[in-house]
Amino acid sequence: MDNDKPQKINIGFAGGPVLSARVAPSEVEKLRQALGNPDAWYQLTAEDGVIDLNTGKVVYLLVDTEAHRVGFGG
Repeated sequence: MDNDKPQKINIGFAGGPVLSARVAPSEVEKLRQALGNPDAWYQLTAEDGVIDLNTGKVVYLLVDTEAHRVGFGG
């Protein structure tokens, strides 16, 4: 896996909304650190722009780490 290749993430918020974004692996690590500081604001740099997050409202972070394949498994 290319260490600089953007990763798809899903950020789940209290109340149910989910935000999907593609971010650099370094941004994933920075976000994980920021989530340790509840009720702070964090600016996440994604492929499509900058996202301002209230870390106190985040309930989960899902990082897609599997390689995607075309076709049917078998």
